[in-house]
Amino acid sequence: MMGPASELICGGYPQGTQPYERFLLSPSAWGQLPAALMQEPAMALLGIWADSAQIHACFLHESSGEAVLASTPVTGGYYAALSPARPGAVRFERMILELWGHHAEGAVDLRPWLDHGRWPLRHPLAAKPIPFSGEPPQPEFLPVEGDGIHQIPVGPIHAGVIEPGHFRFSVQGEVVVRLEQRLGYKHKGTLSLMFGTSPRAAVRYAARLSGDTTVAHSWAFSAAVEAALDVAPPPRALHLRALMLELERIHNHLNDWGFICNDAAFAFPHARCGFLREGVLRAIAAAFGHRLMMDRVLPGGVAPDIAPRGAEAILAALDAVEAEIPALMQIYEAHASLQDRMVTTGFLRPELARGFAAGGHVGRASGRDFDARRLPQNHPYPVLAFDVPVLEAGDVDARLRIRVAELGQSIALVRQLLTNLPAGELMAPLPVRAGEGVAMIEGFRGECLHWVRLDDGGLIRGIFPRDPSWLQWPLLEAAIEDNIVADFPLCNKSFNCSYSGVDL
Repeated sequence: MMGPASELICGGYPQGTQPYERFLLSPSAWGQLPAALMQEPAMALLGIWADSAQIHACFLHESSGEAVLASTPVTGGYYAALSPARPGAVRFERMILELWGHHAEGAVDLRPWLDHGRWPLRHPLAAKPIPFSGEPPQPEFLPVEGDGIHQIPVGPIHAGVIEPGHFRFSVQGEVVVRLEQRLGYKHKGTLSLMFGTSPRAAVRYAARLSGDTTVAHSWAFSAAVEAALDVAPPPRALHLRALMLELERIHNHLNDWGFICNDAAFAFPHARCGFLREGVLRAIAAAFGHRLMMDRVLPGGVAPDIAPRGAEAILAALDAVEAEIPALMQIYEAHASLQDRMVTTGFLRPELARGFAAGGHVGRASGRDFDARRLPQNHPYPVLAFDVPVLEAGDVDARLRIRVAELGQSIALVRQLLTNLPAGELMAPLPVRAGEGVAMIEGFRGECLHWVRLDDGGLIRGIFPRDPSWLQWPLLEAAIEDNIVADFPLCNKSFNCSYSGVDL
């Protein structure tokens, strides 16, 4: 049964997007959308983006897993903001203003986000960008009032070898009253680089949106192109994609498990997880010729094929991981000092996880049961056996336990995929024609959402790659409140959001 927002969107003009329809709404109908969304809380917002003339949004019906897209023309540089009804819209609206120059009327927050005043042009993706001159503006942070409040600025340059990002802590004693992030330091002009190129050329940029998620983003982009062109990759290619995706999940979850313990000054799990991850990465390199499997997933299929001894190397590495997981978990649970740092720290309320449509381990550790692998179009997962672990505790410990449970599920999936790997071709040809497609692929952080529009020459005329971190970064700000400053590294690593993935 559809609610007010669903009925409003589906009353628009269908645009032929595959596999989820995009409906074009008049500006007046779009203006009614925030109120309708307030009456339909189960309608999750997955992302908002733009082109030079229109605003686009993607929504998910939580109960059915079906997505729907809505668009509206921008009139006079303005459109109705969705942030009063969906808090996850805030950073998208800030990004749209800086890249395209479209103002979200009634927005909750339109402070600068990606543009730090260092670009030669303002609104670089607008029909008519504006040359920029003058001094870069100082960043703006929300005020905090109270006795003894002081601020601690951290970053964008950090002590470790990590991506740049600025964190502004408002602190009372040792307790964090408010945290605000300022990102954008990894802005690469990804959308500009992809615009006007062929899908086979643009997939290289999707693969580099966030290097630790190269398989998931490459697959999401490729699947969106394939949906737009009505192309079905060969079964062997789809199985190899799933194999690579699960291996990507495994090596990242091992890495995060170790680093979370390391941020609590417990070095042994960090060392062992790093050792096990290195074994997995070496097996991946032996199987696919690249430790991270970059540029292996392409529109139409995959290239190259798995090496003749690749399956053997992968299974041996995973046997070693699986054999050590019980002992590592026993050590993790047996040290009271470690448990004291993890349990109840960085609590994310389930209603916040639902309100921001948080995916991956962040959402599932706080009770949100969504996994894009269960979508019927994401072959070969519908014929594979796996469980999706979900917990309610919502703290650092729960996010670690979700990762460990997913490790076991992914190892089992890899064995299924290698046992049932079909023979056949690796690539399907791509026709040169217009089309529009959207896809969601479950990366290790959550679902990667890609939208692609192609012109008659098969070139990209509209593009938006959305990393799951867009909807997780704001939740980190909420999770750290009322915790001590010293626990921020634990909270931050338990989320492990991507900087590059949202800096575009």
